[in-house]
Parts: sequence; C-alpha cells; structure tokens
Amino acid sequence: MELSDANLQTLTEYLKKTLDPDPAIRRPAEKFLESVEGSQNYPLLLLTLLEKSQENVIKVCASVTFKNYIKRNWRIVEDEPNKICESDRIAIKANIVPLMLSSPEQIQKQLSDAISIIGREDFPQKWPDLLTEMVNRFQSGDFHVINGVLRTAHSLFKRYRHEFKSNELWTEIKLVLDAFALPLTNLFKATIELCSTHANDASALKVLFSSLILIAKLFYSLNFQDLPEFFEDNMETWMTNFHSLLTLDNKLLQTDDEEEAGLLELLKSQICDNAALYAQKYDEEFQPYLPRFVTAIWNLLVTTGQEVKYDLLVSNAIQFLASVCERPHYKHLFEDQNTLTSICEKVIVPNMEFRAADEEAFEDNSEEYIRRDLEGSDIDTRRRAACDLVRGLCKFFEGPVTGIFSGYVNSMLQEYAKNPSVNWKHKDAAIYLVTSLASKAQTQKHGITQANELVNLTEFFVNHIQPDLKSASVNEFPVLKADGIKYIMIFRNQVPKEQLLVSIPLLISHLQAESIVVHTYAAHALERLFTMRGTNNTTLITAAEMAPFVEVLLTNLFKALTLPGSSENEYIMKAIMRSFSLLQESIIPYIPSVITQLTQKLLAVSKNPSKPHFNHYMFESICLSIRITCKANPDAVGSFEEALFMVFTEILQNDVQEFIPYVFQVMSLLLEMHKNEIPSSYMALFPHLLQPVLWERTGNIPPLVRLLQAYLERGANTIASAAADKIPGLLGVFQKLIASKANDHQGFYLLNSIIEHMPPESVDQYRKQIFILLFQRLQNSKTTKFIKSFLVFINLYCIKYGALALQEIFDSIQPKMFGMVLEKIIIPEIQKVSGQVEKKICAVGITKILTECPPMMDTEYTKLWTPLLQALIGLFELPEDDTIPDEEHFIDIEDTPGYQTAFSQLAFAGKKEHDPVGQMVNNPRIHLAQSLHKLSTACPGRVPSMLSTSLNAEALQYLQGYLQAASVTLL
Repeated sequence: MELSDANLQTLTEYLKKTLDPDPAIRRPAEKFLESVEGSQNYPLLLLTLLEKSQENVIKVCASVTFKNYIKRNWRIVEDEPNKICESDRIAIKANIVPLMLSSPEQIQKQLSDAISIIGREDFPQKWPDLLTEMVNRFQSGDFHVINGVLRTAHSLFKRYRHEFKSNELWTEIKLVLDAFALPLTNLFKATIELCSTHANDASALKVLFSSLILIAKLFYSLNFQDLPEFFEDNMETWMTNFHSLLTLDNKLLQTDDEEEAGLLELLKSQICDNAALYAQKYDEEFQPYLPRFVTAIWNLLVTTGQEVKYDLLVSNAIQFLASVCERPHYKHLFEDQNTLTSICEKVIVPNMEFRAADEEAFEDNSEEYIRRDLEGSDIDTRRRAACDLVRGLCKFFEGPVTGIFSGYVNSMLQEYAKNPSVNWKHKDAAIYLVTSLASKAQTQKHGITQANELVNLTEFFVNHIQPDLKSASVNEFPVLKADGIKYIMIFRNQVPKEQLLVSIPLLISHLQAESIVVHTYAAHALERLFTMRGTNNTTLITAAEMAPFVEVLLTNLFKALTLPGSSENEYIMKAIMRSFSLLQESIIPYIPSVITQLTQKLLAVSKNPSKPHFNHYMFESICLSIRITCKANPDAVGSFEEALFMVFTEILQNDVQEFIPYVFQVMSLLLEMHKNEIPSSYMALFPHLLQPVLWERTGNIPPLVRLLQAYLERGANTIASAAADKIPGLLGVFQKLIASKANDHQGFYLLNSIIEHMPPESVDQYRKQIFILLFQRLQNSKTTKFIKSFLVFINLYCIKYGALALQEIFDSIQPKMFGMVLEKIIIPEIQKVSGQVEKKICAVGITKILTECPPMMDTEYTKLWTPLLQALIGLFELPEDDTIPDEEHFIDIEDTPGYQTAFSQLAFAGKKEHDPVGQMVNNPRIHLAQSLHKLSTACPGRVPSMLSTSLNAEALQYLQGYLQAASVTLL
C-alpha cells in the first residue's frame, strides 16, 4: 500500500464502517482491514491519519486500530513470518514518540500503550535511544508533554512489579535507573515547588497533581524488585515530600463528585501503597520514617468520610496498617488494649458497613458486584481491606481482637432482631465480621483452609444463616440471602456434611431468586459443593444423595438462564456442567430437553460471542451430554449429530473464530463414538478441513489434528478409496506443521495416524518424501521435542512395515543412512522418550530392528547391534533423561499473538490414550527376550557371543532377568 491520498481516503471510509452498529456493514469492513494489515506502509497510513485527519472520530479510531495492530503483530514469533516489514518498524519507532507527545490526551493514551507494547519486545536492545528521547522531554517545561512521557514510562516500567527476578531484568532496571532516577527525582522536587507557587491556581494544580500521581507510580515500579542504591541515598527527599503530600489539603483540589476519586485522593492512595511497599520490603531502611507515616495515615483514616470517592484511599491506607501490624518488630505499636479497641471501633467496623453505594451496585450493577465480592477483585474495597486488617491483627492479638468483636457481633445481631426489615444491614455487617474473624487462610479452590478456633462456625450457621435461607420467600432480604449462601461457600470445609446436605435443596430453590446476585451465588455454591472431595478421592456429595433433587436442579438451572440479566451467566453454566459431571447417568432421561436448550443457547450466542467462560462451560456441558448418553447407548450418537450439525454448519460458514476450535473438538468426540465407518455427512466436510486458511490460526491446530486423526482411525479405507486425491492435502498439512517448532509434535500426531491406519499402498508413493522432509527439518533445527517425536515415528513405522522396510527406505535416501540414524539419533537419544505408550512403541520397534533385520547381523551395521541392545535395556531400566539444552527452554510454550483465538482444551471432550501396539505386546521386556530367543534359534551361537564380548555387566544381568521371566534361553 502506497502512502497516497487515495489510500488514506479508502482507509478513512473503512474505519468509519467499523464503527457501524449494523454487522452487515461492520463485519466486511473489519475483514477488509484484517486482509490489508500485512501490507507494507499500512501502519504508517494509520499514523498519518491520526495525525492529519480533520475528523476527531477518525483520529481516535485510527489510534485504537493502530494500537491493536501493534498488539497483534509486533512480536516476532520463531518459525512464523514477520508480520511487519523492517522499514515500517524503523519508521514507527522514529515517529511514534514525538507524535504521541503532540497528540490530544485521548490519542496520547493509545499511542503510549503502543509504545509500551513495542518497548516490551524491543527495549532496550533494539530501541536504545527511547529513554534518552523521553528524558530529554522533561526539560521542555510543557506539562502536557511531560505527562505524556511519564504515562509512557509508567506503562513501560510497571511490568517490573510482576516479572520474575533474572539477570536480564536486573540489567534492564539498572539501565533505566542510571538514565531515569535522577531526572525523575529532580522533576519530583521541581513539581512540588511549582505546586506551592501555583497553590491558588486550580487549573495549574490539576496538571501538576496528575504529574505527581504518575511520578509516585513510577517510584513504586522502580523500587519494587529491590531497593535501588539511588533511592536509598535520596530517601530523605522522597519520604519527606511524600509525608507532606499525605497531610496536604487544598480546597481547590476537592471535588463535589461523590463517586469519582479526585487527584488528591489518587495521589494519597499511591503514597500509601509506596509506604506499604517500603514497610514490607525495606523495613530496616524505612524504620526512621515509619512512625510519622503511621500517624499521618491513622489521621487520614479517622477523618475521611464514607463517600465512594475515598474508597481507594481508605482501602490502601488500611492495607498499609495491615502490612505493618503483622511484622513482628512493629508489634509494640499495636499492643495496647486501647489502641486495639480504637482501631476496631474507628477503622474496622465503620468500613465493614454495607453502604447505599454497595446496595446500588448489588441491585443495578450485579456483574461488577459479583466480580468484586466472589472473585476477589475487590482488592480496592474498604471491606476487603478491613478484613485483611482483622487477619493481620489476629496474627499476634487473636484473643483480644476476637473478644472485642464478639461484643460487636452480638450487639449487631440484637439490633437486627428488634426490627429486621429496617436493621438488616446490622446483620450483614455481623456476618462479614464473623467471616473475617474466622478465616485465616483461604483458597479459591477449597474455600477456607484454616479457621480461628475461637469462633463456632457451625453454631453460627445453624442459628443465624439457615433461618434466612429457609424463609418462605426467596426474594426477601436479597443481601442477607447472598451473605448466607456465600457463608456456605466459604466455610464448606468447616461445616459438617449433614448441614451441607440440608443446604442443597435451599440453594436449588434460590436459583429462582429474582436478584442476579442471589441466583448467581446459589449456582456458584452448588458448583463448589459438587467439586468437594471426600474420602478415597470420590466426590463428597454423591450422585445417590442427589437423586431426589435431579429434576428440580436441572429445571431451576436452565430456568435461571432465562432470568433477566443472566442469559449468559457463566456461574450458572459452570454449575450445569458440574451437575452433569456429578450426576452422570441420572441425567439421561432429561437429555432430549437439555440438548435442545443447549443447542438453542449455542445458536443464540454464536451470533456475537462475548463471554468466553460461559461459552467454554456450554461446550463442556454438550460434551458431557454426549459422553454420558453414548456410554449407556452408543447408537444415540446419531441423534446428537442431528441436533448439533445444523448449528455447527452455521458456525463454520459464518467463520465464528471463537467457536471453531470447540466445534472441531465436539465433532472429534462424536466421530470417535462411531464404531466402523465414517458417515457421509463427515466425508462431505473432509476436503474443507484441509484448507490452508483454517491452519493459519494457531487455536485451530490441536483440535483439527485430533479431528483428522479421528477420520483416519474410523475411515482410512474410505479416504483411500473415495478421497485418494485428498492424501497430498493431508500430507501438506503435515509438512506445514513439521516446519514449526511450536507445532511439530502435532505434525507427528497426524503422521503417526496416517502410518498406522492408512492402507500401505495408498501412501507408498509418498513415503520417501516424508522421510526426506523429516531429515531436512533435523538438519535445519534439531530440538529435543522434535527428536522425541521422530524416535516414536520411526519405531511405529518399523512396527507397521517391518524393520527391513525401515532400513531399506533410509538407505534408499542415502547409502549407509540407516547406520547413521542408529548411531547418531536412536542410540544416544532414546533415553529422552517419555510416556508409557511412547516408550512401548520404541521398545517394540527397536526389538524388531535387533531381531528381524538381517543386515544387522551380517553387514557393517553389526557393530551397532550391541550398543542398540544396551540402549534398549537403558530405556527399560534407567530414569528418563529430561534434560533440555538451555536455548530450548521456551520452545514448547505456545507464543500466540494476543488476539488470535487461543486453543481451549475441553476437559470433557478428552481423548482416551491410544496404544497402537495394543494387545500385540503386553510386556515389552518379555517380548525382547522371546524375540532374542527366536533370533538365536535361527543363527545359533551368534547372539551369546555378541553379548559376552561387548554388553556391559549390569545390562547383561537385567537381560538374564528378562530371559528367566520369559522362561527362554539363548542358543
């Protein structure tokens, strides 16, 4: 694409269309942009548009499109084509920083993100001047530019907060500190001075405080991994200024908005974070400053109001206290009973109250409420912080704290009892307090794993939780219902099983509650209870115990999906999946209605898939329905195909990328259910599965390979007779996969199925070419993963076609090639093979080479006979060699560019491990002994003499054991 006005005009029109709400206009425009993004100059056209377009909406759209383009394509993945040409890369890096700094804030944010994505890959090695370019802009004095630099630096350096320690990381951070720490400190001091100069100018203060927030965030990132020497030397400057900013109050910076945090709150929150980081990690160096921070933050907490805008500040301030109070050498600050009472009374209890804003979120923004409350993304809520502070205080003062709070809990429950409809919030706070007091350690998978002995959880459950759940209406006091259900969920390991069984019908009836939070919690609680493990690793709650509730459970779960706001509720769908898994054959009578509802839901969501977890559990549920039904009645597979194929066809025709890998997995599961031949409906699809475009998407590869394997297992003869012209296409797929380090093992899965199942004559003409391709790949890049797969393949080939055929094909490619493969690959590398079936294939294959390949006995290959036997005994007896060369450590990890649909394995579409050797050989050691016996009868005297001259003593001893076990001797 040239940088021409015509192309800019075309791009403008297509970008406009991508904003159209009508999918008939939007989708083709998106497809067009996807089709041209590989062209040279495409990213430069986007940058030109966002700089020069007259329309603001096009500027913004171009900036977002550019950022997403960089996100998808900048990373260079080994073995895959480089998606951005070098000249474009150089031009982007040369222009993007000045362009970002001169753009309005909305566009600046997008470009800043793009710079950090490029920086993650290229900085510092391939973009050494980025830092200097940024630091030089600090001198400009223009805070729009300075904030642009700070924002970019923040998005570039914030990864230091969660990277693993490594020498590379240290080197990079040192480089950044050398260039950045001093200018940042000078900017910090200068900005603080400007704040006092402009103390009465509201608009100047807004810009300056935005800078201070970014500077404080950068301080956090640069200090996270370790305490840098520079910051240790300049601690006085930073900490004194942080402390005075904490105590600062400027009327001009206060906002009237009760919801949105203002600049002052955001800055103080970040300073609390920075202080907590130092208190936790660098307590020795920070000790002189700690008391004044504790005082300042305590005063902040006592004087800050209950409005939502202060939530982040209050929760970070409480988190600071929580991190300080659980460190042994700050213990003395909290020892006094009056201090503890005052913390409980003034900080913890007020911040556990259920406020009007929480009630509003509960009713009107339930998705966000659930995410915060259930999934622990409520890190920034007051309640979570207060709960953490309770846990922190209990570390040293469990007795006194429990004592103080027991009084509060009792008085709150008494208040509630006086007038439940008015005072229900008191009970809510009481339940929350009991939960935070009782839970010492918690995991998502198991709920509470360690509890406070001073709290009687079962008694509280029976007296205060169950009555709420047993009340006649599932819709009254929804918040208390949700609290009660959450209590069951959290303390499921502490409450006795009989109480859980009493709760199940109550939870099932709450699936009908109108409140989204209540019916979601009910579904989630059931799902968690169904996964609990009892003795001998079976589920704690059995299918037999659930028998009376099957119908009402399934009815209510599917009904819950029709409630307003829950049509794609992932918790309900996960509970459906888990119920199927637990109940197994008890669901068979309901399958016709269930599969209809699941298919309708699949059709509806395939129009616009937006909830990945929901979709995943829906496909898992479909797989479970198929598995459970066809296990009892294999012929039922036809009725599933009837129900599903129409929707599947639509998904494939409309190219619903998110669903295609799932469809292939379900189809594999169905096809594997067929016993003998492939139905014609599958054969009609076969040619389409070989289209190169399907194989371009990384997420399609594992399920497509498995589907093709199912075709080969079930219908190799049909393919050989009715679709022989498609065999080159099948081998083309193998050739593409084998060329990639990430997917070569998938290529071998396919090749092994072709060798195992296709009639020999149908692949005769291609065999030599297959081996040549494998040798070319071996020469170009030999990785451990490739070698392991290659060894399994040649041994499978040997089992299928015979050892002589293997030797002949190697030597037909190049004379003496067979010996080279034995000497350079099989003998030294066989120890690396892992997996029961893989080892068995190799053992049987090598046994055939040793005992059924005449050239091994009377040519120059004979010298390899004993080393090969020694290697085979090593495969049986020595531990697996799992060492991997250093430069290969990361090859196995799928590096898929962000936006491509990643492959999500369906657990319940799992494939049984297939053993191609099967019953032919049960015990490979005995098989070796019998085969050697047979060989020695054919040429008496040869085998014992070869063994006695060169097999080492330990291996010989093992071999004697195999011969004894097989009751044979060598002649």
